Amino acid sequence: MNKIVDARGLSCPQPVILARKAMDAGQLPIEVLVDSVTAQENVRRMALKAGFKVEAAAVGDEVRLTISR
Repeated sequence: MNKIVDARGLSCPQPVILARKAMDAGQLPIEVLVDSVTAQENVRRMALKAGFKVEAAAVGDEVRLTISR
């Protein structure tokens, strides 16, 4: 089962911090729910820089980022 990080309504850097904590705990794959372009790009950039794969899927006004190895 995927670890879900609900970062909707949070402003940066909170979504990045929550996603990083889940990544550091080894809880993969991780689904990060965000509702702003800024949060989406910041979480995506952080995960890619750390060597993870990131897939994005729009769900209404939200984006579901799936982070995996």
